[in-house]
Amino acid sequence: MKKINAYFKKNEHKQYPYEHALCIKKNRGDVMFVALYVDDLIFMGNNVKLIKRFKELMKKEFEMTDLGLMKYFLGLDVI
Repeated sequence: MKKINAYFKKNEHKQYPYEHALCIKKNRGDVMFVALYVDDLIFMGNNVKLIKRFKELMKKEFEMTDLGLMKYFLGLDVI
């Protein structure tokens, strides 16, 4: 957990003060949200390039599998 939190801080993701598992990155009009649950990441944003770049950087830093668009999480079907 320390390693990923340090990574987010280094890459200008701000930890949400009321939910420590949520990080937000803002860049001008672009925003990206990253939620961490145990060993899963869920991320979304309003800029596809920012999301693609995030995935590239995460794969370089951590062992990561991209499962594509979320369909199921914590017992919930996601549509």
